[in-house]
Amino acid sequence: MKPPMDHHVDLSDHDIQVRRVLRNIAPAQLYEEALKYDRGSAIADSGALIISSGAKTGRSPGDKRVAVHPDSKDQIWWGSINVPLQENNFLINLERAVDYLNTRERLYVTDGYAGWDPRYRLKIRVICTRAYHALFMYNMLIRPPEEELEDFGEPDFMIYNAGHFPANRHTAEMTSKTSIDLSFERREMVILGTEYAGEMKKGVFTVMHYLMPNAGQLSMHCSANTAADLDNVALFFGLSGTGKTTLSADPNRRLVGDDEHVWSDRGVFNIEGGCYAKCIGLTEKNEPEIYRSIRYGTILENVVYDPDRRQVHYDDGSITENTRAAYPIEFIPNAVIPCQVGHPRNVIFLTCDAFGVLPPVSRLTPDQAMYHFISGYTAKVAGTEVGVTEPSATFSACFGAAFLALHPSRYAELMGEKIRRHQARVWLVNTGWSGGPYGVGSRFSLPHTRAIIDGIHDGSLDRAPAVRDRHFGFDMITECPGVPRELMMPEGTWSDGGAYRSKARELAGLFKANFKKFEQGTSAGIRQAGPA
Repeated sequence: MKPPMDHHVDLSDHDIQVRRVLRNIAPAQLYEEALKYDRGSAIADSGALIISSGAKTGRSPGDKRVAVHPDSKDQIWWGSINVPLQENNFLINLERAVDYLNTRERLYVTDGYAGWDPRYRLKIRVICTRAYHALFMYNMLIRPPEEELEDFGEPDFMIYNAGHFPANRHTAEMTSKTSIDLSFERREMVILGTEYAGEMKKGVFTVMHYLMPNAGQLSMHCSANTAADLDNVALFFGLSGTGKTTLSADPNRRLVGDDEHVWSDRGVFNIEGGCYAKCIGLTEKNEPEIYRSIRYGTILENVVYDPDRRQVHYDDGSITENTRAAYPIEFIPNAVIPCQVGHPRNVIFLTCDAFGVLPPVSRLTPDQAMYHFISGYTAKVAGTEVGVTEPSATFSACFGAAFLALHPSRYAELMGEKIRRHQARVWLVNTGWSGGPYGVGSRFSLPHTRAIIDGIHDGSLDRAPAVRDRHFGFDMITECPGVPRELMMPEGTWSDGGAYRSKARELAGLFKANFKKFEQGTSAGIRQAGPA
């Protein structure tokens, strides 16, 4: 590792001049720096570093901005996800961040890679004011060997993280003191007014979501695992609460990654070098791999703990429900290193249907797969948010709309092309309710859902009988080893068949209403693959 430097150092096009630049220092040193300079820091009894992200305990999607540039302005999916920022205003914010960084007594610099495939990886450089942020990105990026750090060269993408230092609200196009700004052409990201580390992780992902499709490769918000012999790769897509992390963390299979991947022309590779797992309600019994990964080197973000015994109270969400652990992927004992495998045999879309009308598992055609990929459906249930008194449909394009740079159809067309070329099978798995909607029916048990996933992995569902769903048009699997047959057909689990059909028509209508905003620019085959 390079030693700390106490003199002027040129870190990019901008001259950063501070008294002390700590560059690529070891986790042990970052621990020392955090304990000395980062407020709210402590060491847990597990050896993990407990840290506070300050006032912001989650991302600020309403403050994300993308610089408008002639080279990309006709490609970007402009709207509430990618809010345009004139390039001059991006430069004002960039200069504001650099000026602030120049005032600090010490800075931290972390270099790493995004993407395990060397053909597509990016060299990332992060400049920040908190040791916490440096350690976070050390964990989340792919860690170069020491000899590669010595010859790292110019980065492909820079992050200037000014932390709590605010944006100037009088700058044009600013709506608050927080601004997270991306320029695809300059390959730069500026963070002002938030210390939440996840902004850096998702900023890198957004850049990959722009670059990879333009290189003909599919970037994806999903987890991935594989059989022990690295054959039989599976992808898991799903929004929060659908079971994506739980079902992909299978002790009988090997983890490729838990969140961000690319399906390239020679297989699947993880974008990241670490995992960023939710901690709320964490137990060793339910999620042993994650629980045991919380040790020296791991960051525990915004958790509540006993100040005397340093025991973490994982059930306590009084600071935030969004408590997190960030650790290198090699902390997972069955992880595939390097995180790069062949083409997937199965693609699994997970949904938690609180309306109680979707079957436990259905087989999708390529066009149906593209339709449901663009839709990205799950449901919120009563009590999860203020004002939600009955099931509420939630749609997030490509199961991660907040990070898309291009129109969802671009990713869907790539998905369809890869499914067809590599003959991958696509499944829609409902981890939600049966026998009625939330409050009436009951949720599918985890053992039954695991049996379905096992049936997908071992091929038994390929040979299982199926019937066409009259409302949604896909093939419902009617038999699965380990699952009672009466649970496989949703209408039969309801006491009132008329109520089921009414609710199914309601959900189908919500799908169609949501898809209207994607029709322009989407092929006829995809448009016709939705509900009747």
